[in-house]
Amino acid sequence: MPRAGAADHPCLGALGAWAARHPLPPEAAAASQPWAVAYSGGADSTALLLAAQALWPGRVQALHVHHGLQAAGDDFERHARAACSRLDVPLTVLRVDARHAPGQSPEDAARQSRYRALAAAALDAGAACVLLGQHAQDQAETLLLALSRGAGLPGLAGMAESFERHGARFGRPLLAVDGQALRDWLDGQGIAYVVDPTNADQRYTRNRIRARLLPAFAESFSAYAQTLARSARHAAQAQTLLDEVAAQDLALVGDPPVIKALQRLSRARQANLLRHWLRLHWQAGPSEAQLEQALEQIAACTTRGHQIRLKLASGYLLRAGAGLSYQPPI
Repeated sequence: MPRAGAADHPCLGALGAWAARHPLPPEAAAASQPWAVAYSGGADSTALLLAAQALWPGRVQALHVHHGLQAAGDDFERHARAACSRLDVPLTVLRVDARHAPGQSPEDAARQSRYRALAAAALDAGAACVLLGQHAQDQAETLLLALSRGAGLPGLAGMAESFERHGARFGRPLLAVDGQALRDWLDGQGIAYVVDPTNADQRYTRNRIRARLLPAFAESFSAYAQTLARSARHAAQAQTLLDEVAAQDLALVGDPPVIKALQRLSRARQANLLRHWLRLHWQAGPSEAQLEQALEQIAACTTRGHQIRLKLASGYLLRAGAGLSYQPPI
């Protein structure tokens, strides 16, 4: 595998611009290997790893997650080891148990296991940021997936280009980069990458969107990826404003919320505050029906003996004296 240094690499500009928008703290920037790349061996993470190594030679490490869900996973690991050896990039292989619990989607279980493993590995290795390879088409898929589920603004905002999870910082520098351009560049350079066979399994909603909807969008609207990404940015901006309002309201009603103080807010602000409170502490997102039921119970809670115990997301909203509490799943 050649080292990335060509001026025509489609990721270099995007990666450099992202790093300028999200600079590392001085102490993190001084670390020997502050950048980690979540490297699956696929086209997107391969292009990202090459760009990162070209931009920050000797200051990048790779993290490869083996989910243990398919036989091809061993081949992916062998490919990752060989590629990183040729690049002289340190590689850490993370083996996770990504089996899903009853009622949990396989995709969600794998994603949660992956983020926990990547965050722990980055913190252990002293990496300041884990870079992820999602590109413009991935963002379009995410927005369409959110629309198909009737999502609110957090879902319609798509994937954030910088965020924290499990105590680690993550970045998505390629959200404006065309995924086909990445693959074309790799093919033109003769750089090998793996193809996950599960990406063609149309039992998964995201794969159906990729196989059926995106080609139709591309045929009718050639700039669909950029247009949908712009809509996601507008939604993200609106959600940021709602989060600021919720934070101000939470400071007024208390954390955890005091019921009487919460009742003095409008119903819309109560809903916004509860969503914010649940995301802030438990990364929980209730359904619309669950939230409406919670608001009804909060409105009816006018006597000392009124009890609240409602399923909210995967845990329970409870009354605890004058306030609310949340019991996450065990």
